[in-house]
Amino acid sequence: LVMPYLAGELLSDREVRQGALPVDFGVPLLSQMCRGLQHAHDLQIVHRDLKPENVMLVPDDKSPGNVRAVIMDFGLAKERRQEPEVAKLTATGIVLGTPEFMSPEQIRGKTLDNRSDIYALGILAFEMFTGQLPFQGRNAQEMMIARLRGKPKLLREVKPDLPQRLEQVLAKAMALDPGDRYPTMTAFAEAIEGAEESGVFAKL
Repeated sequence: LVMPYLAGELLSDREVRQGALPVDFGVPLLSQMCRGLQHAHDLQIVHRDLKPENVMLVPDDKSPGNVRAVIMDFGLAKERRQEPEVAKLTATGIVLGTPEFMSPEQIRGKTLDNRSDIYALGILAFEMFTGQLPFQGRNAQEMMIARLRGKPKLLREVKPDLPQRLEQVLAKAMALDPGDRYPTMTAFAEAIEGAEESGVFAKL
């Protein structure tokens, strides 16, 4: 297996070093992640383990902020056409993924589609812009239960200076019911990009 070498920095390391990312820097990265994941979804592949540790920020003079986001580690990804071995794992109730970023349907061990990745990317984005997760708990189990029973924090509950439109976009991405989320990563990206083009973020 041959893969390109990526010289850069993990998104998780950038967040530790810098804290919450500015909106004008983070929005283009989020859009790039959406576009990359849409390509995977077009191939019927669901990532299932989106988190800051699986995003590399690579220097790129042609990208906003001179850096582009690359989604990595498709180790838990699978085709939506399940092979017998994968179906057997699901049937035994084994939950695979990172608890803090799992969608409610992933926690329940249900069959996943692209909207599960949309939910996880919404959580990733929330943390990227606030430095906090939208669900609280003393441990991973409590945080998973909170996702099944409660609603995520609103973005501006944590950082009131963030734009209302960004709050609305992320709230839709993290809707409890997959049917209430964006139907595709492209739609998620367009919601973010449309808000940016309208000048909502220009003042920041």
